[in-house]
Amino acid sequence: MARASSTHLSNKSPFRTATLWLIWGWLLIFALLPNILVIIVSLLTRDSSEFISLPVSIDSYVRIIDPLYFEVFVHSLWMAGITTVICLLLGYPFAWLVSKTKARWQPLLMLLLILPFWTNSLVRVYALKLLFATNGLINKALLAIGIIDTPIDMLYTQGAVIAGLTYLLFPFMVLPLYAVFTDLRNDMLLASQDLGASRTQTFWHVVLPLTTPGIISGILLVLLPAMGMFYVADILGGSRNLLVGNIIKNQFLDARDWPFGAAASVLLTLAMAVLLFAYRASSRRIGKTDFNEVA
Repeated sequence: MARASSTHLSNKSPFRTATLWLIWGWLLIFALLPNILVIIVSLLTRDSSEFISLPVSIDSYVRIIDPLYFEVFVHSLWMAGITTVICLLLGYPFAWLVSKTKARWQPLLMLLLILPFWTNSLVRVYALKLLFATNGLINKALLAIGIIDTPIDMLYTQGAVIAGLTYLLFPFMVLPLYAVFTDLRNDMLLASQDLGASRTQTFWHVVLPLTTPGIISGILLVLLPAMGMFYVADILGGSRNLLVGNIIKNQFLDARDWPFGAAASVLLTLAMAVLLFAYRASSRRIGKTDFNEVA
């Protein structure tokens, strides 16, 4: 029996080794190396003929605090923050309700949630444009039932951009929240009630701390992508509601200022690293809390 088991493990070893090499090779070539190249480009100087050249300079990072670009960064963060808050306020109870439904219905509900992913996001954004247009379906419906007398200007506004980002990114908030709600131990909730805690106290002191990793994970999946979805701002927002992604796209494709575009990309990467650190710290904290309670 022992010889057969060792033979089985030795047969699996080459497959495991090849899989690990494939994963590490993929991460090295398509994740680490491109980010290193972006960092290198951000520290070089713009060249009109070669795009980038020596000497090494941090001027691209200094330019980010220029009022013209800094305002766009703040405005982009503002719209992404509002989008994240809306997704969280809607997604948190939605994920909780789905986790409390009967087990046989949960896969169907989650399938309906991710069903829009079967259609390209760019097509869905153009569909929103048809809804928000002056002669779009929403205005026509409101005019038909007499709620408004003149069409509402919804397109090319900040609200249209936030609505488009919320529509596209809402599932990314729900999925990690649903995962933590399904893992939430019911005996902790019962223990809290037995100790005299009200529903509000149970939520604040038990449910919310235990679901913090899902909240941070959802924020991670919504906040930063919302700042980079330049095509949403192009189609729904016009020239006055730009995102950081629009700056990066314009610097690489129009202005041909690769160092500045790379510097903006590095800042988004650093922001993602901060959120990942917060997620890891909260996960460790929850893990230690559970271990102490079990002990």
